[in-house]
Amino acid sequence: MGNAVRGVIAFIPSERCQRFLVGDLKEMPLDRTLDLSSHQLRRLPVAACVFDELVKLYLSDNNLSSLPAELQSLRKLQLLALDFNSFEELPPAVCRLPQLSILYLGNNRLYRLPRELRELKELNTLWLETNCFSDFPKVVCELTNLKTLHLGYNQIRSLPEELKHLEELRSIWLAGNQLTEFPPVLQGMHFLAVIDVDRNKIRHFPGLSHLQGLKLVIYDHNPCINAPVVGEGVRRVGRWANSSDDEQEKDVTKAVTETTAEVVEGHSEEQNNIKVKEVTPSCGEA
Repeated sequence: MGNAVRGVIAFIPSERCQRFLVGDLKEMPLDRTLDLSSHQLRRLPVAACVFDELVKLYLSDNNLSSLPAELQSLRKLQLLALDFNSFEELPPAVCRLPQLSILYLGNNRLYRLPRELRELKELNTLWLETNCFSDFPKVVCELTNLKTLHLGYNQIRSLPEELKHLEELRSIWLAGNQLTEFPPVLQGMHFLAVIDVDRNKIRHFPGLSHLQGLKLVIYDHNPCINAPVVGEGVRRVGRWANSSDDEQEKDVTKAVTETTAEVVEGHSEEQNNIKVKEVTPSCGEA
């Protein structure tokens, strides 16, 4: 009976009903962490925003599409998890959290980001995977302290030149997008340690041996005819990754002689095999 009642109440977005779902919120947690994940919330109770010493707030796996303005009173919040919700736009209050350093926004319905996001001067980790971005959100290029960017499983076709200004960026994850060429801007970002372009549509990889900070490049599941040449000690994950340079050259020559139809067919088979593993947001659905 208890679960049945909670299930019904979850569909009533009133403050009183949503407070019933999270229970008593009168005392500040000793570890300054509040976890309200998987509570079927449709709105965040304002009572959760009174703990001005809160450092971590987990709201993952709910039914949230907005947040109250009172959230901005959490001036010391460093981590905010909003993944697996129903956000189509980033709530303005999120951009008014001056100490925020980690922001999880994956598995929502976001298709753009507000200009106000640039006010998050301390943000160093941003997760935007599995959303509805068809264009790279350029405001990200103004997050000068950003070190890790997850943008996998969107519909992005290219990266802007402004990305090179993120000199603190060390890892960029772009798997499952629509890149048809290796992004030129990445070739000039010598400070990158990890580049993930798995499951895109890249047919040819340029040499990357000049990227002195590179430690890992993931390029698997692309219809490519060559592996990226990298410096000593750099790990590659993809076709021909374990071959010597001579073996790679032979393999590339052989691949070039194959018909385009064969290459495309092989790529299509790979994509069909991974469909069950992908999570696709309901972009454009009501």
